[in-house]
Amino acid sequence: MDEVETVVIGAGVVGLAIARRLAMAGQDVILLEKADLIGSETSSRNSEVIHAGIYYPTGSLKAQLCVAGRNLLYRYCAAHDVAHRRLGKLIVASETAQEPELAKIASLAQANGVIDLRPLSTADIAQLEPAIRGTAGLFSPSTGIVDSHGLMLALRGDIEVAGGMIAFHATVKDGRITDHGHELTVDGETPMRLRARRVINATGHGAWEIARNLAGYPADLIPPQAWARGCYFTLQGKTPFTHLVYPVPEPGGLGIHLTLDLAGRARFGPDVEWIDGLDYHLDPARVTRFYPAIRHYWPDLPDEALSPAYTGIRPKLGRPAGGFADFRIDGPTLHGVQGLVQLFGIESPGLTASLAIADLVAEQLGV
Repeated sequence: MDEVETVVIGAGVVGLAIARRLAMAGQDVILLEKADLIGSETSSRNSEVIHAGIYYPTGSLKAQLCVAGRNLLYRYCAAHDVAHRRLGKLIVASETAQEPELAKIASLAQANGVIDLRPLSTADIAQLEPAIRGTAGLFSPSTGIVDSHGLMLALRGDIEVAGGMIAFHATVKDGRITDHGHELTVDGETPMRLRARRVINATGHGAWEIARNLAGYPADLIPPQAWARGCYFTLQGKTPFTHLVYPVPEPGGLGIHLTLDLAGRARFGPDVEWIDGLDYHLDPARVTRFYPAIRHYWPDLPDEALSPAYTGIRPKLGRPAGGFADFRIDGPTLHGVQGLVQLFGIESPGLTASLAIADLVAEQLGV
């Protein structure tokens, strides 16, 4: 059996950030990834937005780690030449009945440490985005976009420079907790048995299966699992926007919003569809839900202007009926197992928060 100091499971953006943080702290790190490339699931199927930290309950991990992670991410991207842009976003009320919700959002953002939001009148909205219609809004100058693949490549480079290793086609089949470390059975092109002092389960959708197959881990601490699929559609033709545009949030997500990529192309999504497992199928017929939702804030959206793009699936902690589910970053203080951190429900704003999540994991491990 091979011995290693630290194993990180899952090479999405969060797993990469954790492996980087630990490797740069001098840990002997192996990052195990079942696929043949980094970030092939949730990390590459999202809006690539750098969130400001506006919407989450004050004191929650999502609020704290999003605000801290946003600042870390902007600095990291600048230092490592990762393509990004601080575009800013509008949150738009399409009718007066939604305006009290804007006031709640502004108050929550202030409590979370997001101090740069400013209110928008109808005239302000028209000046920033002439095609957008709204009775009132908020503007977030700290919201931006990032090349998620470029970010992950930079994180991978840091890991390797620090002496860490990444093993692809490496699926963790099972494991057990012992007095001498955590033993893992790894299938793949080169099957192996590993004993590690520290194990971090950062596998996104796979986190639940890893936890269930880790003998000695308390089963009652594994939360319920659910999957929320979101579809994205791209706008054909010239894009008349220079900022991101969001409606007032809806249960399960932030509504069908407008984002831009670094080339200036517009896309809309995601919507929310509860499903029973990993199924990335995009039903083109779902576009019929998009047109009326978008026309609440962009009434001149032309017919037949949207084309299917891709889907993403959020790893959810159950199916709350409009409720809030925080990140679960379960370390030894919670479960009593030394050297083990389990991450559940790392959905949005996981990309934004990735570097801050890495710092928290290192803190929980005493590194």
